[in-house]
Amino acid sequence: MRSAILVHPRFDAVWPFAADHAHRLWAQQGPVEFVRLDPADDRPAAGILADPAVVTRLLLLDVPLSSACVARLPHLREIALNEGGYEHEGTEHAVILAALAARGVRVIRHASEGYWGQSVAEFGLALTLAALRRIPQLHRSMITDPQAWNYTPPGGVGSPGARGQQFGDDPNFSSGTLAGKRVRIVGAGNIASRYASFCHHLGAEVAAWDPLASEPCFHRSGARREIWLDQLGRDAEIFAPMVPLTESTRGLVTAAHLNALPRGCLVVLVTRAGICDMTALRRRVLADELALAADVFDVEPLPPDDPLLGRPNVVHTPHNAGRTRDANARWAEMLLAQFSPT
Repeated sequence: MRSAILVHPRFDAVWPFAADHAHRLWAQQGPVEFVRLDPADDRPAAGILADPAVVTRLLLLDVPLSSACVARLPHLREIALNEGGYEHEGTEHAVILAALAARGVRVIRHASEGYWGQSVAEFGLALTLAALRRIPQLHRSMITDPQAWNYTPPGGVGSPGARGQQFGDDPNFSSGTLAGKRVRIVGAGNIASRYASFCHHLGAEVAAWDPLASEPCFHRSGARREIWLDQLGRDAEIFAPMVPLTESTRGLVTAAHLNALPRGCLVVLVTRAGICDMTALRRRVLADELALAADVFDVEPLPPDDPLLGRPNVVHTPHNAGRTRDANARWAEMLLAQFSPT
């Protein structure tokens, strides 16, 4: 059995650690032809391989496969094309798939996006904790203003609810520990169920809405199943819409849902902003009615003068929750696990 991996820098630009991890995994099983192309090289696969006739399993990462290639790969048994490659439409692509099928070649695809679920969920937890304790704001203020260390109450006299020793939270918004908080999550899938589990294990009271999720998704995460989306956020201290963006989920969280959130609620966004009515969310955040911890936005990149940037009730990061080195490794591992053992 001969394995081959061909990778174009276009793929590395999206998954910079995945191809080399795949190479290491297959190299443990036997010889692997591994070729990283030059940026301007768009030759089809068979024109790159040293001897296409001996290749039995092939991983193409943003490297094209032509109809002529299929004929030059007589012993090919299994092939995986990166996510863009196998979603291409058109006559040529259909002809290639038909030719592979006629030869009995298995075309392997990612069965899910579980490869980045842990990274995104952990990032969501980090944003939640950072927002509850205002960690980014305090970090910045320590650099620019020594008043960050001044815990003296107004007028120097202690009073209930005023500033006191080691208290840097904002009592106008959800703050303090995650334990005891009412966390309400839209979704119970790949990312949402992990985030729910983290919150549950840290002592939060968690409820989630997802009409497509099975009961075990809720049981394993420790979340109570909420049947009605309209009811989900009405008592929320932390509200986390965490479904993927599809045609059916675009705008799923409406202005009415966001307007029903209690004043001071923290909204956590780490999947896609398009699942929410961002106009309504922006209005309430900018009016200091809600706090926001977000890795995704309605406009990306946010312009430097966007009013969300730098606000005391907003924690923001530049859409980097999912692409850890670990997620790159999982991308490769979950794909290669579907190939037949050597």
